[in-house]
Amino acid sequence: MVSQEQRRRQLAREKFLRQQQRREDARRRGRTRNAVIASALAVVLAGGAVSYAAGAFDGDDKKKKETDAAAPPSKGPDPCAKPAAGKPKTATYKKEPKLAIDESATYTMKLDTTCGAIDVELDAAAAPRTVNSFDFLLDKGYLDHTTCHRLTTTGIYVLQCGDPQGTGQGGPGYSIPDENLKDKRLKGNVYPAGTVAMANQYNPQTKQGRDTGGSQFFLVYQDSQLPPDYTPFGTVSAEGMKVLKKIADAGATAPDQMGMTKPNATVVINKATVTSS
Repeated sequence: MVSQEQRRRQLAREKFLRQQQRREDARRRGRTRNAVIASALAVVLAGGAVSYAAGAFDGDDKKKKETDAAAPPSKGPDPCAKPAAGKPKTATYKKEPKLAIDESATYTMKLDTTCGAIDVELDAAAAPRTVNSFDFLLDKGYLDHTTCHRLTTTGIYVLQCGDPQGTGQGGPGYSIPDENLKDKRLKGNVYPAGTVAMANQYNPQTKQGRDTGGSQFFLVYQDSQLPPDYTPFGTVSAEGMKVLKKIADAGATAPDQMGMTKPNATVVINKATVTSS
């Protein structure tokens, strides 16, 4: 017969093992860092929701994942102003808008953020349907008062925006095709600093999920090793890069349960517009 003392020790041992298992599970979740824009992972848009696929941005580099997970989250003061009054739009649309832009014209997307203005020169000739989609959405105020919900500071170096929900789970209700994946600027599987590219559902391991862009995009503030799977459709201006650096210097939070790291800075797009010339 098992004595009370033996039973007490057995229960204590089982409790300890359960605690150890929970800690290991937490460490494993921390190492599994998934788009875009990505944490060093990609954003995966699926049926209007967003999940995070392990390795989509950083490949199968196990050592890098462990290093990223072990790195303490950086801290910094908030360099940005308070957001303007207003709420994001909640509308969604059943289908991609009809192509209405002039592919030979020059288009500029201006993001008036709480941290400063970020101007993006859009490549309408190389990514017409992507540029057309943003022209359509921003004309309706789709990104006004939205939060840039992710900042990655290890492995890849991007600020991710474009989700009215601010959670990484929002989208316009339709998807657009991948474009410009053979851009000559993406040499050596590197998205150079200043690139603006789309998040999508593509999983390089299963080769599934092409043509699933929505409204979420990422701005590269430092050269980032990425496979050419994410539509590059714009380039940040020199002044815009200074704003991105300010945001990056403020650091990011620790990863949440989904592996997402948010900027410490309060990055809200007060107003987003597209103009042509």
